[in-house]
Amino acid sequence: MYFCKNAPMENLEIKTDLYRLIDSVDDLKVLEAMKVLLKSQVDEKDFWDYLPESQKRSIERGLEQVERGETKPHEDVMKKYEKWFIK
Repeated sequence: MYFCKNAPMENLEIKTDLYRLIDSVDDLKVLEAMKVLLKSQVDEKDFWDYLPESQKRSIERGLEQVERGETKPHEDVMKKYEKWFIK
């Protein structure tokens, strides 16, 4: 691991920025996602343990679709939705 003299101050600055950003977010889904990510770094548990049941079900449905071969190539999906990505 890399350490430098300024690491504690850098950590403090980053934490302060994070506090400010979190305080400015009102989207519950974004806040829940951030909580899952941060909690996974503190605890030894898998992030899966912190996902809401609705997200777990959605991921499981997606994995079942993959197993059944119900997928589309990335290029096809991008072509279908490219009108929303045109600059």
